[in-house]
Amino acid sequence: MKKIAIYPGTFDPITYGHIDVIQKALKIFDNIVVAISDSKQKNQLFSVDERIDIVNRALFFDLKLKRSKIKIISFNSLTTRLCKKFNSKIILRGLRAVSDFEYEFQLAGMNRKLDNDIETIFLMSDVKNQIISSRLIKEVVELKGNIKNFTTKSTIKSLKKKYE
Repeated sequence: MKKIAIYPGTFDPITYGHIDVIQKALKIFDNIVVAISDSKQKNQLFSVDERIDIVNRALFFDLKLKRSKIKIISFNSLTTRLCKKFNSKIILRGLRAVSDFEYEFQLAGMNRKLDNDIETIFLMSDVKNQIISSRLIKEVVELKGNIKNFTTKSTIKSLKKKYE
């Protein structure tokens, strides 16, 4: 049986931190489902369709990762339901800093209460990517700063186009 991990998030936009977590997870799991949230609770810069396109271009065109190992989808349900849909027992989450831990710990606990068979696995991005957040990238782009060390070329192009 294949080991499948669900990696949920807004990915607004995808960063090298996200990508680092995906690349590490590919060493552990057979397949990764990058699940892009279509939640109306957050105010995203990009629509869910735009984010799917951006993640596709970043992973498969900029970085040439294997399409056969990664599926990119949108979702607007509980992550535990998504796990059942894809026959996965693993929710993958990335940690950047201690400040992420409290929220992630609560989220993992809630998911565990919703479905006791599902585990949350935390992976840390490399130190060089731990300061990166989608929110900060958007702020830097809006102020005409250089973000080439934070995300892929195609993602930068999409961001700059949004702020023109």
